[in-house]
This record gives sequence, structure tokens and C-alpha cells, in this order.
Amino acid sequence: MTTFNLQSTEFLYAYTHGREEKSLCALEQRAIFGEESDHLIISTKNIDPNRSPFIRSKLSILFSGQSVQEISEQVPQLELGGQTFKVIFMKINDLSDEDKIEYAERQQIEREIGWNVNADAKMKNPDILFGIVPFKGLWYYGIYQENENVWLHHVKKPQEYSTAISARLARAVVNIAVPDPAGVSVIDPCCGIGTVLVEALSMGIPIVGSDRNPLAVKGSRENIAHFHFDGTVKIKDIADEEGHYDVAIIDMPYNLYCRATEEELFTIIKNARRIADRVVILTIEDMDEMISKAGFTIVDRCVANKGIKALFSRQVVVCE
Repeated sequence: MTTFNLQSTEFLYAYTHGREEKSLCALEQRAIFGEESDHLIISTKNIDPNRSPFIRSKLSILFSGQSVQEISEQVPQLELGGQTFKVIFMKINDLSDEDKIEYAERQQIEREIGWNVNADAKMKNPDILFGIVPFKGLWYYGIYQENENVWLHHVKKPQEYSTAISARLARAVVNIAVPDPAGVSVIDPCCGIGTVLVEALSMGIPIVGSDRNPLAVKGSRENIAHFHFDGTVKIKDIADEEGHYDVAIIDMPYNLYCRATEEELFTIIKNARRIADRVVILTIEDMDEMISKAGFTIVDRCVANKGIKALFSRQVVVCE
């Protein structure tokens, strides 16, 4: 019998999000995968599920088939090299009644697949966790990885501002701004206490921070050090930035919390155009005219709501 290694070239991502996050989640999906879906996305792009606050789990696909029986007939090809395993049925939220598979049937499918794997099963802490899931008329089987929600550890920081964006929003915005981090230079030139910096650095994305407020820079540096990340944060106004970057991320809630004039807001956008090729702007009001005047083209956008009632919302605007 021909054996099959555990390498994958296609991956399935299961998503979950609150109703108020649908627009933000969809923009992150479009940025990373070029498409959007409420539940599942299949892609050749191999990303760590921990990058996204919305990915529930990832399946590195080994086999597909039109039935569970077809999958069962293929799994004996796997060579586990003495490693233990477990098979689970991937959980998907909010399926229609006709697509739902009841718990007892899911258990039966897990057992049917498991009986055909040429290795020792182990229910707790197996060496390899396999998953199976139906999607668009086919069944998919592969190595299963759960999202560990590492961003939750960054919610509580030594230094916090009530006006700062959440760690969850910051993580999604970093993915929107930098869907493929390889070789990309990034700056947050109005970094505040460093929420975006912490999330980017936690994903291994090199990013430079700066802010004209020395107290904000001090707080940002403290927050980065608290999580044992290594990042550069400078005391510098965006107008004084001399470098050039592939991407800039700018949170602009200034008109709500301090008396920034339209001219000052436009200066920020104009300087963002000068220092970066691609900019993701977070704003609480419509800045389309300023963005266009600065020479940008808006290529995508979403609304990030706070809470189901959306009492407070930010626009996330992707500009190039």
C-alpha cells in the first residue's frame, strides 16, 4: 500500500464572529484571502490561525471525498510514524437546519474514520489531531489546529487609555494592513499606547511606532516591554518622519477627544501619503474627501462597531 505524508497544499479555515463584527471580519478575509464567507474559506494560503481574532480553527487538508466512506478508504494511507492521534468533527457556527449534523452522528463519523487510521488512538493530548468537515458537497479531512486566541493576553496592559482601540480590533487591522508580512516595512506614526504595535509584534511583524506625545511613547514602550516584545517607538510628529514604508496604520479619533482642526487632520493624511505606499486609516467620521485630496485611492473599507447596538463605530479605510 502506498503511504501518504502529512504535507498539505490546501487549507480550510473556520470562522466565527459577532453580528457587530461582520463587516470587519469580511474586510480581513478579503485582505488575506481575496474572498469573504460567513463560515468556511478554503485557500492555498497557509497562515497561522492565531493571527486572526475571527478564525476558530484551521484544517490542513490531506484528503477530500464525496462521502465519509471515501475519506475512510483513504486514511489508511497515512504514515504517522508511531505517533498517537484523535479525530474530531470540526465545529461550525450558525449553520442552517438542513446543513446541521447532530452530535450522535458526528461521533459516529469520528469513530468510523478513527477505526481506519493505522495508529494508536489517544483521547487526551494526542500527538496529532485530525479533523473532518463537510463543505459545499465534499468532505475534507486533515490536521486540525485550534486558534489559541493569544490576543486575549494583550487585553490588560500596564498603560491604558479609555480612547484606545481594542486588542481585537487592532489585530484585525494589522491583518488588513499587512496580509502578507514577508519583506514588508510598517509604521504606526500616531501609535498612542501601542495597541497596534503589540498585536503586530506578537505576530512577528516588524513595525516601527512613533507619536508626538512623550507620555504616549513612554506608555507604548512600557506595554511592548511588558509582553517581552522588541520594538522601536520614537517621539516624533508624523510631519517630521523622514523614512518611507510600505504600509502605515493610523488611528485618527482626534476630533472626538481633542480639538484637532480639519487642517490638522488633513496634514496627518497628507504626511501619511508622503511616508507610505499603503495606509489603513481608522476614523470616526467621513474623511473620504481629505483622503482623495491627499492623493490616495480608497480600495476597500468596513465599519468596526463597538457592541451589538453599535453605539460607537469606526471606519477602517484602506488607501493606496
